[in-house]
Amino acid sequence: MIDPSALPALHASHGGIWLREADRTQAVAKGTAIARTAETPALLLNAPLTGQRLGYPELNGLDLLELWAFVHPARFLVPTPKGLAEALNLPPAASEADIPALLQAAARTLLSILESPDWQEREGGWTAAQSLHRLRWTWAPLVAPRLARPAEAERWLFSKLPEWEEAAPRPAPRVVSLQGEAVLARLEGLTGAGAEARPGQRAYAAAAADIFRPKAHREQPNMLLAEAGTGIGKTLGYLAPASLWAGEAQGTVWISTYTKALQRQLDRESLRLFPDPAVAARRVVVRKGRENYLCLLNLEDALQGGFSGRAAILAQLVARWAAFTKDGDMIGGDLPGWLPTLFRRNGSTALTDRRGECIYAGCPHYRKCFIERSSRASADADIVIANHALVMINAARGRESGQAPQRIVFDEGHHLFDAADSTFSVALSGQEAIELRRWVMGPEGNSRGRRRGLAARLSDLASYDEQGGEAIRAAADAARALPADEWLKRIVAGEPFGPVEQLLAAVRGTVYARAADNGEADAGYGLETELAEPDGALVEAAAGAAQALDGLLRPLTHLGKRMEAVIEDAPDWLDGAARARVEGAIASLGWRRDLIAAWLALLARIGGPADPDFVDWLAVERIEGREFDIGIHRHWLDPTRPLAETVLKPAQGVLITSATLKGGGDWDNAQRRSGASHLPRGAEQFEASSPFDYPERSEVLIVTDIRRGDIAALSGAYARLIEAAGGGTLGLFTAIRRLRAVHARIADRLARAGLPLYAQHVDPMDTGTLIDIFRDDPRASLLGTDALRDGVDVPGHSLRLVVMEGVPWSKPSVLHAARKLAGGGSAYDDRLIRARMAQAFGRLIRRAEDRGSFVILSAAMPSRLLSAFPPGTPIRRLTLDEAIISVSGHSRTGLGGHAALGLQGIESGIDDREQE
Repeated sequence: MIDPSALPALHASHGGIWLREADRTQAVAKGTAIARTAETPALLLNAPLTGQRLGYPELNGLDLLELWAFVHPARFLVPTPKGLAEALNLPPAASEADIPALLQAAARTLLSILESPDWQEREGGWTAAQSLHRLRWTWAPLVAPRLARPAEAERWLFSKLPEWEEAAPRPAPRVVSLQGEAVLARLEGLTGAGAEARPGQRAYAAAAADIFRPKAHREQPNMLLAEAGTGIGKTLGYLAPASLWAGEAQGTVWISTYTKALQRQLDRESLRLFPDPAVAARRVVVRKGRENYLCLLNLEDALQGGFSGRAAILAQLVARWAAFTKDGDMIGGDLPGWLPTLFRRNGSTALTDRRGECIYAGCPHYRKCFIERSSRASADADIVIANHALVMINAARGRESGQAPQRIVFDEGHHLFDAADSTFSVALSGQEAIELRRWVMGPEGNSRGRRRGLAARLSDLASYDEQGGEAIRAAADAARALPADEWLKRIVAGEPFGPVEQLLAAVRGTVYARAADNGEADAGYGLETELAEPDGALVEAAAGAAQALDGLLRPLTHLGKRMEAVIEDAPDWLDGAARARVEGAIASLGWRRDLIAAWLALLARIGGPADPDFVDWLAVERIEGREFDIGIHRHWLDPTRPLAETVLKPAQGVLITSATLKGGGDWDNAQRRSGASHLPRGAEQFEASSPFDYPERSEVLIVTDIRRGDIAALSGAYARLIEAAGGGTLGLFTAIRRLRAVHARIADRLARAGLPLYAQHVDPMDTGTLIDIFRDDPRASLLGTDALRDGVDVPGHSLRLVVMEGVPWSKPSVLHAARKLAGGGSAYDDRLIRARMAQAFGRLIRRAEDRGSFVILSAAMPSRLLSAFPPGTPIRRLTLDEAIISVSGHSRTGLGGHAALGLQGIESGIDDREQE
């Protein structure tokens, strides 16, 4: 067998490149490293990242992350040398030059596990290794000889997955009232004996219990808006009454989040409620959209030849994971977030149901389906952990009868407005239209994959019901009016085919004509213009497209009626599986009919009167000058109106909570942005301030000598601040272009100082993995955009400095301009900016012993926005040199002896004019 110690090992970072061969490690140049790994596969850790460091993105080798995914398919790993050493109980590398030797030791350890009788993930390993060998997986020659052939043939994945069972619907919850003493006793049980007493948390739990009272008024849930500062302990504060009510009433409480990070945290906290993992898995269920879960039918297709090359290797490793996963969640679950990124042009998205092509009971794996299992488990769960979008979609579509959320806790409630804005919006675009065509017609031409059209999915219905079959054929004929493959090329070439493509061509022409007048046409980013005063060509094209869409809606409506008639008649062939398939098709068909109806309403607006409830605009979507979509968009001016009608009013009790719920404003602002203002009686309010000592443990520094637009100065400021803090820095940007420019200028410099720097939109890793790496290494720093401004929980010394490149002004857009006009002008903008700054500042202090600095690189930071920070927080305007001294001292010994002024002590005369 091949000895891994005899293999070359390569490590590349911004600090240098080291190659180990024949027990000797030496620093080498990029060309040497590339040439050597091309001759003999070398041990690597994260090949795409190593290739990026070398400037050779196609680098391949023996990636230890792939080996880890084979040996421990559903186990967490921070994909760094430090994380690998800790996971394998190996001594960490003392310097980067020692990392190649560590990689050899890690390979030796992982391969030895394959021969150990204690290997917990042995089942299926031999069979998977044989398949991977045939696919020429680079690790196969080292893995296969170490695996003994099992005495009996191993079960195939699809035969060993457990089946879910159909159960009777759960009875309606009992009507109960929670006693205050019982709620506080449950809270004490969750926090544990001897835990520090938190009066704010006890008051919060008592207030949250009120949403579980019996409902007293029609269309008026028991509703509470609760702003609980960081450190209050709101998670256990609402879990205490929620779990108590669920147990006494035998009902379900939905806890909704905006970020996957909080979902994972809540899932971990469930072990406080139910210490036995088996009981916790049954009583607490995580629910996500269908597109998050592995589709077993797609996986089977991939394993049987649907994938080729590296994508086929990915499918085999995902199959290994599927045998050990907790719930089949591929996005934010126990599938390592770094695994799909190892395969560059990976096929992971093709393994989920992203196109609404599920055939429900027609699928041979229906009884083992992860999605269906999660859906059914949630019906009997005490706690369902979901996200804002899923809760809204379930309420709006009524897809799952009897599972409409009735008791809801919206955590991260300051995002509720944005989630509603996305959920209740409509876009008639080329991408959306071609997906509808494929859903109706199925594959065309030489397209591969298992996508099936209506005719294939409902073949038994078509053969049984003549009218239903005719409706399917009529729908397929009408769908030919929708955009087909290469629609964008035809439009750009001025040769649109069909009425909808002609509409998109007219939209594109209008956008470019009007954007050019504003000097925006050559900016390289997306373009948009308000849908106002449309010209004759656009009005005419809209009429033709509306006629075509109406021609598709009619047969789909007729088909829905025929399917309902078949369900009522219940012919002999309509067994349980067939009934479930038809019912699933009815629901899916209903969503598409609703979508087309919304498109028709949008097209009626073109040439007609504007609807004051909506904001409509035309857009050409571009990335760095390359067009990828064209469309017409419609958003509610106030998306909390449909939120209130579809989610809040039918509910029994609703808690909306966040550390920044008031969003930089007052309680009226919270009422408006939560939808409570549309309820007959509004909502009750609760507020608990953070217990942290912000004046002592934090500071806000406004750097006044960095000129806006000076990338060199901005880069130098970031580098010096990170060096002063010794790493542990979260850098926030409002533009990807500036983020990349700064990263390119400072990454090498920081690496030479032993300070690793990672960045969104630069490093080939998902955001969750980047945050895991940042959290694990106190000397690492991370640059990112809006996704890192909220929902990032990095307590302790790993995050001690937050740097914002400037004031996070809103991007000028048609939608923002309309809402600003309706919301009070600059006051509306100020509320948004204060909320964003408060969220960013909230990343800094996560525990009572945390300490850190918050730096804004903006000379024109308006003082009216400084109320975003907690009262008493020291705020100073100073030069970069002074900020360096303060950060250096504060990250080690506090405020470093520098005098700091509170909010009331800020000098007057500051330029308060808004800057872009």
